[in-house]
Amino acid sequence: MNVAVTAGTYPSLVLNADYRPLSYYPLSLWSWQDTVKAVFLDRVNIVSEYDVSVHSPSFDFRLPSVVALKNYVEAERNPAFTRFNVFLRDKFECQYCGSPKDLTFDHLIPRSKGGQTTWDNVITACSPCNLKKSNRSWQEMGMRPRQMPFNPSVYDLHNNGRHFPPNYLHESWMDFLYWDTELEP
Repeated sequence: MNVAVTAGTYPSLVLNADYRPLSYYPLSLWSWQDTVKAVFLDRVNIVSEYDVSVHSPSFDFRLPSVVALKNYVEAERNPAFTRFNVFLRDKFECQYCGSPKDLTFDHLIPRSKGGQTTWDNVITACSPCNLKKSNRSWQEMGMRPRQMPFNPSVYDLHNNGRHFPPNYLHESWMDFLYWDTELEP
């Protein structure tokens, strides 16, 4: 069945050469255009296809839904310190009250008192808790974090990413994805 392909549709799940996703959160997806390019450059193996084709006067090509890299990509051992990665480490919850709304990050030892912006001093906090704590330590305020900050591994972040499956998962991807069906309270 030939269907006109529109931009933003038919993404491909990208697997490493060991047939595991490159990442869970965000899920390793390529646009159909990038996937087709990778196929023609012989960088990937097609694992599964959609029932949709793109065509030109000289060829007809079914769009891949799952591809695997031909060369293994070594995962970074130490993830970058970013706001997103701090939120992911802390499962997108305020570490004081558990709220998933209006998130910021908080320095346990305030910057005004010499605290550094590092994995070991920054946690996710909602705006109300962050404003309440202000420039005081958590001990002064009696606001013990649910989880003390730590330097996560890539594995920790991938594992936490499994708690947040995307809104759309194509059936051909399911054999390669392992999502937590029970989220922690």
